[in-house]
Amino acid sequence: MGEAFVVFAGSLQVEFALQRDRQNMGRRYVEVFSCKRQDYYNAVAAEVNYEGIYNNDYNGSPPPRQKRISDKDQMEYTEILKLRGLPFSVTKSNIIEFFGEFDLAEERIHIASRPDGKATGEAYVEFASAEEAKRAMSKDKMTIGSRYVELFPSTPNEARRAESRSRQ
Repeated sequence: MGEAFVVFAGSLQVEFALQRDRQNMGRRYVEVFSCKRQDYYNAVAAEVNYEGIYNNDYNGSPPPRQKRISDKDQMEYTEILKLRGLPFSVTKSNIIEFFGEFDLAEERIHIASRPDGKATGEAYVEFASAEEAKRAMSKDKMTIGSRYVELFPSTPNEARRAESRSRQ
């Protein structure tokens, strides 16, 4: 899983690249979408700051990269989980079935979509408690249809932002 930003010389190249949305690059599925220039600048600034390049004490070799949190058990949980890698045709009923032993209501499930209405392959699910969400992580990397689904701890704010983007 990775993210890349590409700056094109002109709008024709942008349109050509956007036609590659939801196709495969080798064996990897790729989503392509346009973003604001500021999003690109923010990503570059975050990566530069992360690498420590702006550290005034920098001499010679860069410091070793600090390991990013990859152990989901160590992350802070709320009652919200983010699902990624969903089939584009997924329904709320499919998600309820996926989390079979957990008591979920359809109104507590938000399937994310782009402003044009196309599914993003992501959803946000609200559980009864943070403990319940953490137990639901046992479903991480299990499948819905032919797609394996990744689960991540999320926050109500992140879920609200995704929902508001879907309504634009």
